[in-house]
Amino acid sequence: MSTAAARTHALPEAAQAAPAPLPTPLPAPAGLAAATRRQRRLAYWQAMPLGLIFLVFFLVPLALTLVVSFWEYNEYEIIPAFTLQNYADVFEGCLSGGDLCTTFRTYLSTLKFCLLGWAATLTIGFTVAYFVAFHVRSTAMQTVLFLICTIPFWTSNVIRMIAWVPLLGRNGLVNDTLMSLGVIRTPIEGLLYSDFSVVLAFIHLDTVFMIVPIFNSMMRIDRSLIEAASDAGATPWQTLWNVIVPLCKPGIAIGSIFVLTLIMGDFVTVGVMGGQQIASVGKVIQVQMAYLQFPAAAANAVVLLGAVMVLIAALTRLIDLRREL
Repeated sequence: MSTAAARTHALPEAAQAAPAPLPTPLPAPAGLAAATRRQRRLAYWQAMPLGLIFLVFFLVPLALTLVVSFWEYNEYEIIPAFTLQNYADVFEGCLSGGDLCTTFRTYLSTLKFCLLGWAATLTIGFTVAYFVAFHVRSTAMQTVLFLICTIPFWTSNVIRMIAWVPLLGRNGLVNDTLMSLGVIRTPIEGLLYSDFSVVLAFIHLDTVFMIVPIFNSMMRIDRSLIEAASDAGATPWQTLWNVIVPLCKPGIAIGSIFVLTLIMGDFVTVGVMGGQQIASVGKVIQVQMAYLQFPAAAANAVVLLGAVMVLIAALTRLIDLRREL
């Protein structure tokens, strides 16, 4: 067979082997597009009530706080005139290069409580959540244990704080018990109205906010992953550190945000358990409000909000909550 004939004979086979052209997509029907628009409008209407609540009770007060922070004031009145003096008063002496200014010392004191409270609540919350999620099989018993965790919320914060006084006071139950057992000879002074009592109260109040999100993350873990790690020869500690902890990152991050933000703005706990002698940012704002220095308090509140946002941004940089959730 000649070369031309071979080419002629191969043409049909090549034509059969060539892929067929893709069909041109048909335009979406007008009815489908209209239905999509209706669903989108319906979603907006459904989100509107929550959006209005968010606007009225969060964005509007926040905007008013920001506006008032730039107003002038004296002993008798608030003057709606623009000024930066309130922020200058907040950071007074901070740029002098000498000792730490009052604001920085106050924020360091608050940050100390945040770190101590966060470390303690994370340790206790992770342990409790791990026990409930992996060692309590009954759903009813899990519910009962969670109800027990919420018992402190059945009363107000002030009552819960006052309840520690007869326990930690100089003549309280703890000192009396230790003295009766011969462990100590004189009462321990630092149990109440000290940094210890403040941190203990924060642990009492905020641990449940760490337990719940960590427990939710643990309940979403596929138990076959733990079985696979055990079959591969991993010890319980290796399974905990390399399987459970990485999968609990979203819960740990959410619980950390709850605890840190609650401690940063708290002033009742610091005032009651610290004997009105320990400084915190929330306490400074509360005192300024008591003396009707609303613009100064608003400026401090804006600075505190900025510090809290920095903490939250740092946590969200460590873990992408949108991707993890």
